[in-house]
Amino acid sequence: MPRYALRVEYDGAPFAGWQRQADQPSVQGAIEAALAQLQPGAHTIAAAGRTDAGVHSRGQVCHCDLARDWSPFRLSEALNYHLKPLPVAIVDAAAVADDWHARFSALERRYLFRLVSRRAPLTLEAGQVWQVKQELVLERMQEAAQHLIGLHDFTTFRSTMCQAASPVKTLDALDITQIETDWGSEFQFRLRARSFLHNQVRSFVGTLERVGSGAWEPVDIKHALEARDRAACGPVSPPQGLYLMSVGYLDDPFYT
Repeated sequence: MPRYALRVEYDGAPFAGWQRQADQPSVQGAIEAALAQLQPGAHTIAAAGRTDAGVHSRGQVCHCDLARDWSPFRLSEALNYHLKPLPVAIVDAAAVADDWHARFSALERRYLFRLVSRRAPLTLEAGQVWQVKQELVLERMQEAAQHLIGLHDFTTFRSTMCQAASPVKTLDALDITQIETDWGSEFQFRLRARSFLHNQVRSFVGTLERVGSGAWEPVDIKHALEARDRAACGPVSPPQGLYLMSVGYLDDPFYT
């Protein structure tokens, strides 16, 4: 059966997450339902990562197997037709080898978290960023973030429901920038790693926000990490500021 890689963009607000669920809407379920319109029957797609409820994507990658050959362009167009009016779009498609896997072939994942500091309620950006009212100091968060780079036991910064076999991961990058906009001061957290633990990014950002506000000192991040205790983590940020931006592969199927 021909296998196809799909690059997917979605607004996570209406969904209970990526993973198919019996009684709640999911991104996986929406795409599988669209595939069933092209090829009747049950479909099971695999994704590079399972985003939580409310988390968005600019570059989620999944793969599907179909009974006949499709041109990638026609496949993406047909799926987008059947996905309407849901906020899910297939932005690219590519034919891949039978043994190519969206999750297991991936070499890295990149995430973006958007945090806006302003007093007035957000209107146009509501649901797309995390808003806080207090001012934040960029340099304090940048200093604290350096303690998280590299190979560590991230028990403190993973959900107690995390199913990963080990809390030890390598965080390759955590870059924080500040952008002054007409609607407030936006802080962007860009993270890169081969894989992430459940709630790891949101745990990082929620704790770093405490540093930026002055409630924590930068070195407190180091102490929390070394505690290897979930109770030592700061608040977990809400999901609406988080975006899965891209997934990296040795031979990227979308840029061959």
